[in-house]
Amino acid sequence: MAELPEGVDSRFRYVLLVSKRAEQLIQGSQPKMKSRHAKPTRVAMEEIEKNQVKWQLTEPVEEPTALEDEPTEE
Repeated sequence: MAELPEGVDSRFRYVLLVSKRAEQLIQGSQPKMKSRHAKPTRVAMEEIEKNQVKWQLTEPVEEPTALEDEPTEE
């Protein structure tokens, strides 16, 4: 693959999308299209390249760290 699919802004995001979709396929989800590939990862790659998988980017949720939870001693 020379270029990223339309709407995917980085290789890292592409890998995350493919892995999430492949995991769905492994867990029993039906493919969204006929594919010549048998492996879930390749099917997921093809679905994302053809814009068959809907996704959206959400704002990160800030979680407190362990250091913020500890009471301070003065």
